Amino acid sequence: MHRSTRQQRAIRQGALAGMALLWTAILWAPALAEQTAADTSGATFGEPAALQAAVSAGDLPPVSQRLPERPLVMPVDAGCPADRLGGTLRMIGGSAKDTRTLSVFGYARLVGYDEDYTFVPDIAERFEVEDGRIFTFHLRPGMKWSDGAPFTAEDFRYFWEDMAQNPQIARFGIPGELLVEGKPPRVTFPGPYEIRYEWAKPNPNFLATQAAALPFELYRPAHYLKQFHEAYADPDELAARVEAEGQRNWAALHFKMDRGHRNDNPALPTLQPWKLATEPPSERLMFTRNPYFHRVDAQGRQLPYIDTVALTIANADLIPAKVANGEADLQAAYLSFPNYPFLKRAEARGGFEVRRWESGRGSHVTLYPNLNVKDPAWRRLIQDANFRRALSLAINRDDINKAIFYGLAVPGGNTVLPRSTLFDPQLPTMWAGYDPDAANALLDELGLGRESRGGLRLLPDGRQMRIVVETAGESREQSDVLQLIHDDWRRLGIDLLIRESQREVFRNRIKAGSTLMSVWTGLDNGVPTPATDPAELAPSTAEQLQWPSFGMQTETGGEGGEAIGGSEALAPLRELAALRKRWMRTDDDAERADIWGRMLRISADQVYTIGIVAGVDQIVAVADTLNNVPERGVYNYEPGAYFGIYHPDGFWFDCGASALAGKHG
Repeated sequence: MHRSTRQQRAIRQGALAGMALLWTAILWAPALAEQTAADTSGATFGEPAALQAAVSAGDLPPVSQRLPERPLVMPVDAGCPADRLGGTLRMIGGSAKDTRTLSVFGYARLVGYDEDYTFVPDIAERFEVEDGRIFTFHLRPGMKWSDGAPFTAEDFRYFWEDMAQNPQIARFGIPGELLVEGKPPRVTFPGPYEIRYEWAKPNPNFLATQAAALPFELYRPAHYLKQFHEAYADPDELAARVEAEGQRNWAALHFKMDRGHRNDNPALPTLQPWKLATEPPSERLMFTRNPYFHRVDAQGRQLPYIDTVALTIANADLIPAKVANGEADLQAAYLSFPNYPFLKRAEARGGFEVRRWESGRGSHVTLYPNLNVKDPAWRRLIQDANFRRALSLAINRDDINKAIFYGLAVPGGNTVLPRSTLFDPQLPTMWAGYDPDAANALLDELGLGRESRGGLRLLPDGRQMRIVVETAGESREQSDVLQLIHDDWRRLGIDLLIRESQREVFRNRIKAGSTLMSVWTGLDNGVPTPATDPAELAPSTAEQLQWPSFGMQTETGGEGGEAIGGSEALAPLRELAALRKRWMRTDDDAERADIWGRMLRISADQVYTIGIVAGVDQIVAVADTLNNVPERGVYNYEPGAYFGIYHPDGFWFDCGASALAGKHG
């Protein structure tokens, strides 16, 4: 449940109680879409105070002409008059790349998740699914892009016909998100606000790609991008644009101007609540409200409530101190649990409250042995489950929990969390108890003798056992955990070395097989349902740190990467791949749940990833004047889009405080 700051909770709770039924009827029941249309067609919508001057001057149409015929009614009702809403929301980023977080937080999606991770319409007014393979989306008539151009089926047609099937743009063919067993859909446009995708077989992940933190968008602003496309632009003008932008051809120019997820082109129209107004790079990036945003509150006032978001770029190491100094109104990025005592002490003077949100990750810190490492001796060893089990049993997770997480985390392996219906209480402790004697015995059985009493063990080729664990250098916690694991493994006769590199280098080394082991967070989605693709548990993408080459083989349909071999050691991995294929072919929830259970048990028993602790809360700093931010939420990228699932367009400043907030901008 959303809650306001202390001053506003009573108002908020009363308003929400009266709107619960309205929300259910309007947003969460597509079957009632026609009734919703009748209820809202004659409504009077409120003009945001910040836009009234532009409307009066004739520079902007009135809100009734900017909204779709049937806007999305959200269950929020700010406890302030319209003329006292607005202000600037201050956030802090660690690099210019953090501009992309605004498209994540804004969370305007064709279809999105609600807080129970159920699919609900958003940009689409409603949708239908037939046999798990035919998807029909009905858009909101009259909806517009942020520049006022109509948002229609033409934007979907442009992406499908002029981009996804154009070999100069889609160099590797139709995107994989649109393929089922290598076959594309039949895409039709029955009307100006209707789009249908039809496959021969079910596509169980299709809606999830639309609701994702980084969605696979089926549409593009055709009216804007056509000026960069050879099929529509004047050849001479297009050639001049290509040269002026320093691009190699028109397709490269088109790509540069279309990076909506990077949020680096202020001219690119958007459907998000805020649009970029500052030309990057800049130390302070401003995002102004989208005057054509399609959502309204319970009183019919156009959202977002807040006019501007200011993203200040700072040294990541200094961000906790800046938050403590009251320089952010909403901040979670670059704050970690060890910052909690420091920020709690600063609450009163900084004018904010520190909240603890649940993490949605399967594990907070996780080791990833690389089954595709190039070194043949290490590869044979890492592909042996008993070696991975020994490494896991040798880690004193209780000590790590006490030393780094104040004893508040949950020691254990990398698996789904208790709030998931798929949780099995036996799995977090499988091969995750501290048992150095058992670990030593497993290593002895593998023939990994020591060079001398108390010395390092030796690989079969005579080399000393030194495991280099690579990090992206973005988390002090990970480095601190590795220092403690170093001591545990040294008692086994294994040395642990830490290598830090930038994220891109870190990822590339893993994919190339140069990395023996890496450290990252655990399962991205620790709260799956049976309808969630178990892709994280089986080779599915080259981005998987534990088997990147096997994942690439699946991702490319056999065109790249490495096939899972026929050795006995890899038999469980082949079973995981087969189980995921079974999941893809069924829409029966009971069967899917059974598949999930089997895959989770195999993964825990095989210890393909070595989880250390889970249940480490995310620290969220919220200004005392900022309302409707949950007191307790789930902070997760996928699913959830961090703050996005809680719809920041419905956050607001205290009455009268928006003017002060505006001064920050």
